[in-house]
Amino acid sequence: MEKLVKLGQDMILLWDNYGAAYLSGIVNTVILAVVATVIGCIIGLACGILNTIPYSPQDHAAKRTLLKVVRAIVRIYVEVFRGTPMVLQAVFIYYGLPYFTDGRVAFSGNSGIWLASIIVVSINTGAYMAESVRGGIISIDPGQTEGAMAIGMTHVQTMTNVILPQAIRNIIPQIGNNLIINIKDTSVMFIISFTEFFAWHRYIVGVNNMYFPSAAIEMIGYLTMTLIASFLLRLVEKLMDGSDSYELVQTDPLTMTAGTYNYPDRGTPFDERSKEYRERTKESLKNRNGSTRGER
Repeated sequence: MEKLVKLGQDMILLWDNYGAAYLSGIVNTVILAVVATVIGCIIGLACGILNTIPYSPQDHAAKRTLLKVVRAIVRIYVEVFRGTPMVLQAVFIYYGLPYFTDGRVAFSGNSGIWLASIIVVSINTGAYMAESVRGGIISIDPGQTEGAMAIGMTHVQTMTNVILPQAIRNIIPQIGNNLIINIKDTSVMFIISFTEFFAWHRYIVGVNNMYFPSAAIEMIGYLTMTLIASFLLRLVEKLMDGSDSYELVQTDPLTMTAGTYNYPDRGTPFDERSKEYRERTKESLKNRNGSTRGER
């Protein structure tokens, strides 16, 4: 118990002295994670669509060759960036590009560090999202594609109006997973001097050697960010699903004409019963009620 009290006191002391630095790191982490996730989703969406463009032996040879080359490039991109650590990707992009271009392409200053960090996290996220999007697209019933083609839709129209809206809803959980992963994985960007949450932890520990109390603050900070992200993403999923409390709409004129539905206390625009029939029915009901009262 004494150790916990001492840990709490050390954490409070650290926060009093370095709270602004911790908060600055949190803000940088959130901005980088959100921006990179959005860009990565766009990259993944483009790769997923390119990977699922259909072709047949009857298509022109140029089209088939082009699609095969595109798919090969996408596959190489996905395998390379899914199969290597993000920290090494950051090193290759931040230090490798100036090396291979003799300094013509370099990331200088704070803006250059931000740009390199966004590029690294975005292309890494895009590699994972490419497979998620492809899986979301092929998970849609092929009958929907065939039905869209049967009514004259092009492939682009089918994708934008039929397939993608459903596929995007299906991959929302995966987008959320990538956002949460990016919040945590931005910690490796300290390798290129990006001052996110974990970088400030390293700096503060180097100043006062209070490693474990600072690590406890980091743990609580990352957990808080990921929990908030999870809550917001579940809210987005719920909004996309719509209300689960609804009333069936029974106003189809064909249904009414067929006589299979009667709305309580309302006539229908296609009521088959004539005005005379309704008047006779009303009169008979009055007579029946009157005879019943007389018997009583």
